Amino acid sequence: MNLGSAPTNLPKRVVIVGGGTAGWMTAAALSKVLRGKVGITLIESDEIGTVGVGEATIPMIQLFNRVLELDEDDFIRETQGSFKLGIEFVNWGRLGTRFMHAFGRLGQDLWTVPFHQYWLKMHQAGRAPDIGEFAITRVAAYRNKFMRPPRDLQNSPLNDIAYAFHFDAGLYARYLRRHAEARGVVRVEGKVAEVSLQPDNGHVNALLMQGGQRLAGDLFIDCSGFRGLLIEQALKVGYEDWTHWLPCDRAVAVPCASVPALTPYTRSTARTAGWQWRIPLQHRTGNGHVFCSRHISEDEATAMLLGNLDGEALAEPRTLRFTTGMRKKAWQGNVVAIGLSSGFLEPLESTSIHLIQTAIARLIDFFPAAGFSAVDIDEFNRQTRFEIERIRDFIILHYHLNQRTDTPFWIDCRNMTVPASLQAKLDLYRSHGRVVRENNELFAEAAWVQVMQGQHHEPQSYHPLVDSLGEAEIVDYLNEVHGLIGRCVEAMPDHAEFIARHCQAPRP
Repeated sequence: MNLGSAPTNLPKRVVIVGGGTAGWMTAAALSKVLRGKVGITLIESDEIGTVGVGEATIPMIQLFNRVLELDEDDFIRETQGSFKLGIEFVNWGRLGTRFMHAFGRLGQDLWTVPFHQYWLKMHQAGRAPDIGEFAITRVAAYRNKFMRPPRDLQNSPLNDIAYAFHFDAGLYARYLRRHAEARGVVRVEGKVAEVSLQPDNGHVNALLMQGGQRLAGDLFIDCSGFRGLLIEQALKVGYEDWTHWLPCDRAVAVPCASVPALTPYTRSTARTAGWQWRIPLQHRTGNGHVFCSRHISEDEATAMLLGNLDGEALAEPRTLRFTTGMRKKAWQGNVVAIGLSSGFLEPLESTSIHLIQTAIARLIDFFPAAGFSAVDIDEFNRQTRFEIERIRDFIILHYHLNQRTDTPFWIDCRNMTVPASLQAKLDLYRSHGRVVRENNELFAEAAWVQVMQGQHHEPQSYHPLVDSLGEAEIVDYLNEVHGLIGRCVEAMPDHAEFIARHCQAPRP
């Protein structure tokens, strides 16, 4: 690769340790942004498997794909993908209940008060349907409808169609590998045998491969998964354990045969000591059971998963062990951890791939000069911590708000003391239904409202400015929005038909 006359303040060699989704997303993005001015090497071993369970995403992945200039239909075909309008939660509040965290906004704005506040007043009076009826993505999801938001319609709920994807993570990594290698990324096959550190500053100097090859670098990116080959094993930054808030520590995963109805949403079903995911792809359905090993054995968890599949299992179940939490530093010296090497949050809200994406974006924002800047690194770590802690709070919310009394696991989750940052949100919503989104935290007002209402965390009142309108005006307003959403969904095509028309993957 011809690096040309690279500016002297750029590091000349970037080495990515690990492939999979994290490694190849990083390689694809950096190769696009650096435009051949920096050499990029990715080390990957065919003998080391990847976790490969991150098959569901949230809408921000569209931005990542646009930055890479990926054709969306081609991306869906190549990854056996489908579209996703939200996440359904079954049995999370009480046994027999369900609700959806649908993407996008709720209702239509009326004045200075958020839509859900008008809904709250009429809901408390018994004169409003479920809040999910005012999210076009939720209504469409339950009717198996999908379309992309049209560009030529103004002031229509169809413009509020926010969507993400389900895809095969292994195929996605291979898809990105092709893009990255076409832009000059060099893949080295093999395992790292030794990490060489500089004695003066503790930076990684080079990696010694099992076959004897020595790979020197200036910036190293650790995408080695849970083990954290560079960030933890070599640099020993330490790990912050959050299992006192999120006690699940195992997951067993298995694919199964698809069913005819290709649903445009992920499903999370609460079980006795954890939850089960269902992710529909074109060629199969991804399934997994996240559970707490202190409350249920691995054999019991596996049997529970296999007994609740849509179709025939297509492989042997695979068990993953994890500790929920984060590295105390995601960037130390000249090493940046991205993906599972930086920490782990269970995939309840499909944030795993998003955290890879934002770590890459943050690395680009703070891309180092050759000498590295401590103040830049500190800010990178501060932003990383803020982001993951707020996502952590949102995931804890689901567990803490349950009203189940059937197993000790759920009772313990309900009775635990939650982080102060989460308790403040719960108290604020309980008072007058207010949700405050701080800085760039991921989940917006509509997400918090849907989960809190879905799990019966009801406000005592509503925003007082709602009373500036009469009840008849509010009812007419809600009815108009509800009816318009229904008519728009009626005109939308079936999800499977949309895929067949635009992005059907070749049959194996």
